[in-house]
Amino acid sequence: MGEPIKSLLRQGVNDARTACYDAARVVKTRGPTQIQFWFIALAIGIAAGFAALLFRLGIEHLQSTLYGTDDITRLHSFIAGLAWYQIIFIPVIGGLVVGIILDRFTDDGRVRSVADVIEGAALAEGRVEVRRGLASAVASLLTLSSGGSTGREGPVVHLAAVLSTIVCRWLNANGITGRDLLGCAVAAAVSASFNAPIAGALFALEVVLRHFAVHAFAPIVIASVAGTVINRLAFGDVTEFVLPVQNALAFYVELPAFLILGLVCGLVAVILMKAIFWADDFGSYVQRETGLPRFLRPAIAGALLGIIAIWWPHIIGVGYETTSAALQGDLLLREAITFGVLKVVAVAITMGGRMGGGVFSPSLMVGALTGLAFGAIATAIFPTVSGEGTLYALAGMGAVSAAVLGAPISTTLIVFELTGDWQTGLAVMVAVSLSTALASRLVDRSFFLTQLERRNVHLAAGPQAYLLATFKVSSVMRPADTPRAAPEDGCWDLIREGVYIDGNATLEQAMPMFEKAGYGYIPVVTLGGEDTPPELWGALFQVDALKAMNRALSETAAEEHS
Repeated sequence: MGEPIKSLLRQGVNDARTACYDAARVVKTRGPTQIQFWFIALAIGIAAGFAALLFRLGIEHLQSTLYGTDDITRLHSFIAGLAWYQIIFIPVIGGLVVGIILDRFTDDGRVRSVADVIEGAALAEGRVEVRRGLASAVASLLTLSSGGSTGREGPVVHLAAVLSTIVCRWLNANGITGRDLLGCAVAAAVSASFNAPIAGALFALEVVLRHFAVHAFAPIVIASVAGTVINRLAFGDVTEFVLPVQNALAFYVELPAFLILGLVCGLVAVILMKAIFWADDFGSYVQRETGLPRFLRPAIAGALLGIIAIWWPHIIGVGYETTSAALQGDLLLREAITFGVLKVVAVAITMGGRMGGGVFSPSLMVGALTGLAFGAIATAIFPTVSGEGTLYALAGMGAVSAAVLGAPISTTLIVFELTGDWQTGLAVMVAVSLSTALASRLVDRSFFLTQLERRNVHLAAGPQAYLLATFKVSSVMRPADTPRAAPEDGCWDLIREGVYIDGNATLEQAMPMFEKAGYGYIPVVTLGGEDTPPELWGALFQVDALKAMNRALSETAAEEHS
């Protein structure tokens, strides 16, 4: 009797395994159905949530090991008691290891972060670089553990994108599916980092996908909730920051102050972003002029950070201790201004030194300090009509971070979910709207889009600006041996006039040539050496280029409104 039962059980297990293999093969070859996609979104959300959790726990473990403290929430206070050579030595060694990792595993020594995820969503069908992304995650982990003055959210977002890329490759996902899976991973990572499910979902839509398509909303929310559950299982249902008391806002009288605060925070956000870009340019200039080995650049940045931290240890790490002190109102005006300026300098050194990390947590700290300083001045001038100074710190925290990220909606919600204070929403919204409006006109909309613009990746202006770069000339041209090809003699006449384009170029380079030359087609060639004549491939017709662009715009509009 036992043998037949065992045989049936064996047969059942084999049938179930075969069914799973068949289902996986169907999903891989034909693509997932909507229900299957939601389960995949859930799985990615869980994986990204655990990645964010392990990244955070890894930072905490390494920080406690390197600095010798069990309470990393009081890291700055503990570092103040260390010997000066320890404070310098730890970030130098950390920077050296980071430099070696990036020199070995990346071609440019640059850490991948949120800007690369946005680029992957727009130009690479939701894919990012896996090998370089994993190296960047390790580099950022070491940076944040050894004294780098950046945030953990950017690296976590890219690490989640790496996970979604692996799944996309296995599924052979198309562009829409790939971008949706990317959005799911990003939403889960942000939610797990901040215990903020609403903001996580909206961050993925607003910052990464840059649209609010209905078809993407459900799976992204599923993944975002999964990431939040992972966070709450580990840390409980608690907010990151605790405000002292409920803030009271004399709305009609005090509202102009928050309008002014928004403008001030917009300028502070621009200063923070410009300082990072200037430091990066200066570091590249010094490296180029001196012949400094690439792997030493992060170590030098670590030395500079260590020297500053001897007197001001508040710049070390993410900075949540100082941010909490600002929100509690435990800092004096002079301290708020000093710490804010030094944090901007420290972030610029860290990122200009190519050490790794993100900008969101630093922008929270700088914003809270800016708001606290502004509030101290405002309440001193108008003590009878002003609310609490900590309310200004909360509004400033949201205003600076929203301007840096270019994400007023999701950042406002992140601030609410980080603090649990929903009563002061009007003040935060007013400050956020003004800061974002001002900063977006002084940079290319956000820190991430400006980063891409500096690499000649034009995403800030929208699909009509960057879609041309997704088409190779060779994929749109008419080959020379086709019936509708351009006349060969006419092509050679244009080549002798200097009117031609390389087959590996993109339509972004070709379209201005049509306007300048005034011809209906441009010869496509392969350029040889100095003594080698060009080889004629065919011709790119303006009408074909316009049709390709029109199809791409239509597909983008269909995706964004589906």
